This record gives sequence, structure tokens and C-alpha cells, in this order.
Amino acid sequence: MKTRRQFLTTSALAFVGLQRLVAATPATKIASSRFGPLIADPKGIIDLPAGFSYRVLSRQGETMVDGFKVPGKPDGMAAFAGPDGKVVLVCNHELSTDMKRLGPFADNSRYPEELDRSLSHDPGTDGKSPHLGGTTNLVFDPTTGETLSQFLSLTGTDRNCAGGPMPWGSWITCEEPEHTTTERGKNHGWCFEVKATTEPGLQKAVALRELGRFRHEAVALDPATGILYLTEDRNDGLLYRFLPDIKNDFSSGKLQALVVVDKPKADLRNYNSKSSFPETGTDIEVIWIDLEDTHAPKDDLRIRGHAAGAALFARGEGIHFTDSGIFIACTDGGPDRRGQIFRLTPSGLAEKPDALELFLQCDTNSPLVNGDNLCPAPGGGLIVCEDLVNSSFAEHTHLRWIEPDGSIATVARNSKDSSEFAGSCFSPDGKWLFVNLQGHGLTLGITGPWT
Repeated sequence: MKTRRQFLTTSALAFVGLQRLVAATPATKIASSRFGPLIADPKGIIDLPAGFSYRVLSRQGETMVDGFKVPGKPDGMAAFAGPDGKVVLVCNHELSTDMKRLGPFADNSRYPEELDRSLSHDPGTDGKSPHLGGTTNLVFDPTTGETLSQFLSLTGTDRNCAGGPMPWGSWITCEEPEHTTTERGKNHGWCFEVKATTEPGLQKAVALRELGRFRHEAVALDPATGILYLTEDRNDGLLYRFLPDIKNDFSSGKLQALVVVDKPKADLRNYNSKSSFPETGTDIEVIWIDLEDTHAPKDDLRIRGHAAGAALFARGEGIHFTDSGIFIACTDGGPDRRGQIFRLTPSGLAEKPDALELFLQCDTNSPLVNGDNLCPAPGGGLIVCEDLVNSSFAEHTHLRWIEPDGSIATVARNSKDSSEFAGSCFSPDGKWLFVNLQGHGLTLGITGPWT
């Protein structure tokens, strides 16, 4: 097996014409001085290096143009080119039914009478409150740095965690429910598609059932093949891919799970400090097996998949396609439970195995702790959001930049506490980085000398 040393460049989904860069070693854990030291924020929101500044674009509880409130717990999101040079952010809100104080409605115990119930996936019945998860669309002017409008675009879903941008201008949002079936009998654990439109109005929630029913986290599309890759936020989760019958059409196709060649049921979590598999920086061959009964009411798809040979991952979260492979964050992988980042390199041929590399495994010496959402950075590199799984690891969360040489730079620090950063994504021109401070219900736009 060969050792891969090529790092990532940004994909066509985000940027165009950026140079290709190469990493010296993916195992490097040293800190980078790319941006210099952080300067304390007098407003106490985020600390940034010299030359950088931020704008608060959205706050939970504010009134939107449709009359609803900005929901709380903003999570995964993506930025799309809008009309007249504007940018459209489609943002998830990771809300469950018991988070009524953070919902979008004046009375979150019932579905608003003025709204068409058929637009909601789960508006609630027989006295049951509606599901409050969903998405908002935010229209941003990159010239002035101002939010022009924000409105509710999807509702009735459960704990919308992350997702992935599609090149035709839509966002696949993923449900991450505690339980895929509720006592009310309504199914959850699906993906939904939301258009990056600037026109206010709820879009009809249509479950993409063929993408499977499980505790979804995020998705990434390979635009060349039309194959969709999906992560699962479980500490015994699998890595999935969906092969559509028709390219870019998710209404029919085949859901599969990753298997390590010659090592069925492989455990890639490295929870055991004595484990030497996988080794950082070395390719392993992987193939994919078909999954059955992908709509099963029991939350057991991963269990059946593993029994059939699929490999285990430690909380698969952020995933993003780049020109140099598909990068996947596993939040609490490794012996120290500080996280892993894998890179999957598809072969492009059905009969040839793909390559999987443990690109980085964090330990007590690594600046990065518990990487979650991630995205390509302009000029090469990777922006990773921290989501601390253990309060003893650190007092504050950070945005980290994994350099093309494998070293790690610090982009920003949460001035307030250890609440997670989420939803990192760049504007189409690479000048603005958008990110959420989930626990505080803030969406921020950061600008500065990125390259």
C-alpha cells in the first residue's frame, strides 16, 4: 500500500482556479503561525488575529422578514451565489420538540394556523407539538457586510445537524434524531433538500427516503460521478454512499456501506491505545457492500451493516468533497478521544477499490481537538470547527486551519466558553468565512487576509 502525501485544494463547489498544494506529512501536529496571535475581542464574542474582523449576521430570537423568530442552535450550513452578487446562506437549526423556547413560532407548542400544514414534515397531531427543527435562508450582501433578509425555509424536522451543498443550488439537510420513530408514530431520521432561494416562504418538506433512515450527520457529493457520501453521528457509526439510478436524482438508487478489504468488521476508531490499525498516512483499500431494509423502523441499520462486514467509525460528522479526496471528521476517534480526520479517494471505477487514509489523529499535543464541521479553505487547506466532547480538554472552542503542510493554525477562539463552532463555509469568492456559535444562537461573517 502506498503512502499518500497530497493534501487538498478547494472543490468546484466552492472556489475556482486555486492552485494545487501538497502536504509534507499529514501526521504533523505542530502549530502554524500563519495568522499570528489572537487579539481579545472587546465584545467578548470571538477572538481573531490582527487584520481580521467579524459581523454578527443573525441572532436567535430576532424577528425575520416572514414574521417568525430566528430559531436557536444554528448548526451546519452552506453559502451559495445569489442574484446580483448576493450570497445565500442555508442554515440548519438542531432543534428537538423539547426546545420550545428556541423555536421559530410565537407559540412553539402548536403549529401556526396561518401556515399550510402540508409544508411541514411533522406539524404535530392530536395535541402533540410540532417538530421545531428545520432551516433558515439568510441573504447577505458581501459588499456591505449586511444581512438583507432571513426567513424560515424548512420546518417540521428533528435536530437538523449538518448536511451538504449541491452544485445546482440546494442544500441537503440531515436529521439527527435521538430516536428515528417517535411516540406519535411519525418517522424521522431522513434527509431533505432545500433550495438556496432569496424569496421568502416555506418549502415543502419531502423526505429523501432512499438515502436511508438513520442518525444522519452530513453529506458530500462527488460531482463527477453523482455519488453521495454520508456520515453517521454514532460512536459505532458507518460511512455510507448512495449510488443514484440517475445522476443527481436521489429518488432511487442503492445505499451502501464501506468495508475494508481483507478486514471485515474493521474498527477504525482506534479507541484502544495498543491498536496500530489504521496507521496515519497510509492508504488502505476499501470496497462497498449493499445494505438491505434501509427504511427499517428500528435504529439498527449500522448494526446490521457492521454484522455484514462494514467498518466502524467514531462519530462521523463533517464531510466535504475536494479535488484531492473526500475529507471526513470523526469527532472522538483515537486513543485520547480527541478526534480523527480521514480522507477517502474514490477510484472512479466500480471494479477497483477506493483508498482510505487516516489523515490526522489528534492527541494531547495536537492544537485541534474534536473536529466536527469542516470545509475547504481558499488557497488550499481545511477549516475545522471544534466541538468539545469533554470539558476537561479545553475551556474554549476554536476554528482551526489545517495547513497544506499538515501543521495547524488557529483562526478564531470562542471568547465566551466551550460552545461549539459549527457550519463553517466560505462565500463563493472566498472573502468571507461564515460560521455559527451554536450555544449562543449567533451566525457570524469573518473577513480578512485569508490567502
